[in-house]
Amino acid sequence: MRQRAELYLAVAAGGFRRYATYGTATAAGVFTNTVFGFIVAYTYIALWDERPGLGGYDQAQALTFVWVSQSLLAAAALIGGGFQEEVQERVRTGDIAVDLYRPADLQMWWLAADLGRAAFQLLGRGVVPLAVGALVFPLALPADPLRWLLFAVSVGLALVVSFAVRYLLGLAAFWLMDGAGMNLMATVVTISFSGMLLPLTVFPGGFGELVRVLPWAAMLQVPMDVLMGTHEGAGGAAPALAFQAGWALALLGAGRLVQSAATRKVVVQGG
Repeated sequence: MRQRAELYLAVAAGGFRRYATYGTATAAGVFTNTVFGFIVAYTYIALWDERPGLGGYDQAQALTFVWVSQSLLAAAALIGGGFQEEVQERVRTGDIAVDLYRPADLQMWWLAADLGRAAFQLLGRGVVPLAVGALVFPLALPADPLRWLLFAVSVGLALVVSFAVRYLLGLAAFWLMDGAGMNLMATVVTISFSGMLLPLTVFPGGFGELVRVLPWAAMLQVPMDVLMGTHEGAGGAAPALAFQAGWALALLGAGRLVQSAATRKVVVQGG
């Protein structure tokens, strides 16, 4: 058990180092996140000037939503990218057979690698855009350390939910062979239903209630609610964290079932 834990820690550290080597790409990502943050922030200012209190947020909270979203965008792979495309390519070429022969669980291996990647993206692409946003705009960032701690837990769960969804996309290549179209559709769904485009509290009626219970809400909307105090205190945040944990367990379980079916099938394009 200890050896397995050490193995997955080493894989996570490798994922961190892998992305840390791309300094130019990281700098470009920071610049892109920051510029995009300004564009969305001024759009939100205009929208909240016309509709004060939209979605239950004042303007400072809406701007906080923008800049914290930018800090989480790469870590949670909200606009695509990440390991699932590599898994799909390895299935297509047959290299996935090497992964299956490793003395490690396939799902845990990729989870560890993706969490290492996400940790780097949080530091490498998340800190600077948020700091710039806090310097330029009046953000409603909390002063309570407990709320930041709960937010950190919520972000961790969000990363696991994001991984679990993308792992299912990666495994789908065992049947679909080419995942490009599926990846594009998944990106559109994630942007629309995670809260990245607009806070999900903006959506009215039954549709709004529906999108807030889907797994994509656990990737961004729920962490933002925890940060901004929609769920006050540890007890108040418990249902939100339980919601994320429930989706994480359900999706990881689905991933194990699909993995089991895929490894029995082992159909590789051209072989």
